[in-house]
Amino acid sequence: MAWGFAVTAGAYVAAGVSGAHLNPAVSFAMCLLGRMTWMLLPVYCVSQFAGAFLGAVTVFGLYYDALHTYSEGNWTVTGPMSTAGIFATYPSDHLSIPNGFADQVIATAALLACILAITDEQNCPAPKGLQPFLIGVIVQLVGMSMGLNCGYPINPARDLAPRAFTAIAGWGFEVFEAGNHWWWVPVIGPMVGAVVGTLAYVLFIEIHHPTDTEMTSGTVTRRNKPSDSRKTDPPEYELVQTAA
Repeated sequence: MAWGFAVTAGAYVAAGVSGAHLNPAVSFAMCLLGRMTWMLLPVYCVSQFAGAFLGAVTVFGLYYDALHTYSEGNWTVTGPMSTAGIFATYPSDHLSIPNGFADQVIATAALLACILAITDEQNCPAPKGLQPFLIGVIVQLVGMSMGLNCGYPINPARDLAPRAFTAIAGWGFEVFEAGNHWWWVPVIGPMVGAVVGTLAYVLFIEIHHPTDTEMTSGTVTRRNKPSDSRKTDPPEYELVQTAA
């Protein structure tokens, strides 16, 4: 459960400044929806990878003595005494690359669809102050239901950056070779899953919303907003959106 609450904590800290995407797949989805400019995508991705790398450095420093005692200083990637899996994900023995890729597409699509749902003002949105908590709950639910195969990375930054750290911290480049060169699956799979989840939500939910509704005597009346409403309305805080 700690991973879900960690996402919640990060979202509460960063939501008011950046939208607290914390995940390149989420940032990519926001660009697809036109809620963030494409020029900002590289900035967000670099920041997310840097944050994940520094997180790995912090964990390594915090638990260095424990890691050294457990492994006797032998940083191994596979086997019964392996410790590389503390930092990045690796596939279970039964998992093939195609199945693992599908795992990441489906899990990330589910994550994005749920995020879009709880932040959709025309659906059944959660109160803004509660959204970071619910995002963490969603991440935890994805992990509990879809974590068996490979530990539910669902975030390219959270997987690739710590993997790169382990490569230079003593585990070596075996971290990129293990699992039949598994490393690229948690990078590309979530990005594809972001497209699938976003497209599914837009096609099956979002485009069916009326642009504006008025409830009068139990009747829903549609009334279109002025075309320039986005220009005149003040920007609103959104957990997974940015005003840029």
